[in-house]
Amino acid sequence: MNKAITEGLVFQPPAFANGLDVWSSGDGTAGSATYDNAANAAFVPADQDFGGALEIQKTDAVQKLRYTGQTPLLPGCYLQIKARIKALSGNLPSVRIAGWAGGAGDVHVTGLTEAGPSVALTSYGDVVEITAIVGTGARGGVDMPWGTEPLYGHFGLDLTGSNGGVVRIDDIEINDVTNIYLSEIQARVDVRDYGAIGDGVQDNQVAFEAADAAANGREILVPEGTYLLSDSVTFQNPVFFEGEVSIADDKILSLTKNFDLPSYVDAFGGDTEQAFKKAYQALLNNPGHVELDLKGRKVALRAPVDMQAAVSNRTFYASRHVIKNGQFSVFPGPNWDTDLLTSQASYSASAAKTLSNVVNVANIPIGALVEGTGVGREVYVRDKNVGAQTLTLSQPLYDAVGTQTYTFRRFKYIWDFSGFAQVSKMHVSNIEFQCGDDCSGILLPPAGTANHFRDCFMTNPLNRGITSHGEGDQGLLVDRCNFSTDESSKLVTERQVVALNCNANDVKIRHCRASHFLHFAVLAGSSSIIIGNHIFQGDSADPGPRSAGLVLTRTNNRGTITGNYIDSCSIEWGNEHDATPDFGSEFSFSALSITGNIFLSQSSAPSFNFLIVKPYGPGHFINGLTVTGNTVRLVDGSIARFEGIDTSFAPLDFDKFRNIRFEDNSFFNLNHHVENPLVLRHDEPSVQATWVVEPHPNLPFEARTQTVESVVPDGAIRDTVNAVYYGLPYFEAGQGPNQDQVNLRWEKAVRGAVVMRIRIDDPI
Repeated sequence: MNKAITEGLVFQPPAFANGLDVWSSGDGTAGSATYDNAANAAFVPADQDFGGALEIQKTDAVQKLRYTGQTPLLPGCYLQIKARIKALSGNLPSVRIAGWAGGAGDVHVTGLTEAGPSVALTSYGDVVEITAIVGTGARGGVDMPWGTEPLYGHFGLDLTGSNGGVVRIDDIEINDVTNIYLSEIQARVDVRDYGAIGDGVQDNQVAFEAADAAANGREILVPEGTYLLSDSVTFQNPVFFEGEVSIADDKILSLTKNFDLPSYVDAFGGDTEQAFKKAYQALLNNPGHVELDLKGRKVALRAPVDMQAAVSNRTFYASRHVIKNGQFSVFPGPNWDTDLLTSQASYSASAAKTLSNVVNVANIPIGALVEGTGVGREVYVRDKNVGAQTLTLSQPLYDAVGTQTYTFRRFKYIWDFSGFAQVSKMHVSNIEFQCGDDCSGILLPPAGTANHFRDCFMTNPLNRGITSHGEGDQGLLVDRCNFSTDESSKLVTERQVVALNCNANDVKIRHCRASHFLHFAVLAGSSSIIIGNHIFQGDSADPGPRSAGLVLTRTNNRGTITGNYIDSCSIEWGNEHDATPDFGSEFSFSALSITGNIFLSQSSAPSFNFLIVKPYGPGHFINGLTVTGNTVRLVDGSIARFEGIDTSFAPLDFDKFRNIRFEDNSFFNLNHHVENPLVLRHDEPSVQATWVVEPHPNLPFEARTQTVESVVPDGAIRDTVNAVYYGLPYFEAGQGPNQDQVNLRWEKAVRGAVVMRIRIDDPI
């Protein structure tokens, strides 16, 4: 590239033969003295070495020679100033190329190197050539790197040393030598050509922006060195980093044309942790970025990533954004240790999600798990008010009215979103979170809608996989993810890890795999769709207790559990997140569908049930439950029944059972095959006016009988004389000491067999 050719710029000063009035003995600026008619200078038209030449006698300590014309300087342009000189007589001086840097408004730009290397003249008559290169960048061979502030220069030379000597100078040449510094046929723009200096001290923001403005689609090169940026920089062209940048945490480096993690890793000297933070910051601050592709890179963390601190200018983000294709791992250390605190606080059911009069409330971290008497599972600190001494909880407490000492456990997460007010439409795809049994996985924001995890691996979390401490899980989607623990060798009773919990509604958990957790999911919301998952939680005990794979804490559940493989764990349905757990005016246990699942258990204790209903207060009942089309099998032993009621706190009110369907299920190695309506055949071999029918223990939940849908004779009904009897009986439900029998009342004593459909609920 030659600017004289491509842009018609004039760099070459006029020959001395054209007059000395444009050659200054000062800086070359307007009004400075010239050599025209000077006593110590003359033009020599016929020198044997130079042709025409300027002869000067040195009379000043620094004898200057400057062209008064303004030689333009452009970003990325490099000029070589060349002069030939010989000494004629007198003291032998030294000589150097020199210049004067002029900026906007013809103001001198100070603080620059304005002279090249000095060369001493050692003999008379010998021609000595001196050169120097001036340009914007501190490139190799550049004697006067001036940056981008100077717009032009007055160039020439200086004579230094003793006065009195006489020299002759050939015409001075200024040539564009930019091509020396171009590589790959101008495919790259070097930031040094625009004044960048990689010393870690000088601010390079302006130089980076100038290089980007000049690139016009070409790749920008950031060569070796550390380049300080005092403010945010956005590159509109691709960037290649040989060196690295240093930028404050609150300033943004946006790489719009190569926006991916490897580019940020290069930009930050291989520090994957810092690179991810800055890339995530750029993702949420540039509307041109939608996806952050990790491109298979592994990010090694020394401490939890405070996701909001990485984007300190935002507490709210609701546009779709994607993080994909990579892996996160951790270096073990104290940064991952769980914070454990205890504090006294008071609770009232009238303020169901508030702890008041909290001692040392300032020390209680947001996102901490709350433990104490009457506290259900997966209750977290959502917010705090230090002045009011209150904590806001993610869920109510079922039996904690009064004052007590609570324990707060603040787990450490690879990604911690608790600093945000809201994050919505976040899509995380093909990411593995390698917790290494040193930390937990993800703490969701306190609010958010339609966040999505797909094809991710949550590997060996220490305490939790995905935690919701608020309602950042509204409409959460978890698809085709694998959750695994390091607790496979432990007994169920020793396990502590929970794969995920949700507080809000409309959660979809689909086609995931989860192995050996204490619980796979604790779901406090309603309208959940749980489809196609494989959950297995067995241990080596033979036989042994089993824990809940799915914990549902909303009574009016409106949930669907369909097509899952549920192995050695149960579905537990309770109301532990209810400040007034006794039945009042709310909907009781209702609107849950468990359909088409595979239930399998191995070496389980005989008392184990696959479905457990656990009321935390009296008066509750079931009004809307469908359990159909499931396959249930026990390996290495048997259990009594599929379903059960945990009466640790209270029983269910069988009289209020409504709309329950337990049918078309296949049971293998269960002692009792339950149905509702229960179809059974009753044989009465001797004549009786009252037939006592005992459907127990094949009624679900061992509930009382409420109604009989039909009674159909199986063969002839005969009286005492063996005559066929054509009359019909009526039934009396709820009979016997446990109200689980049915009496059939006949007009007279008869014998025979009937097929009946008996219900534990009232279908009306």
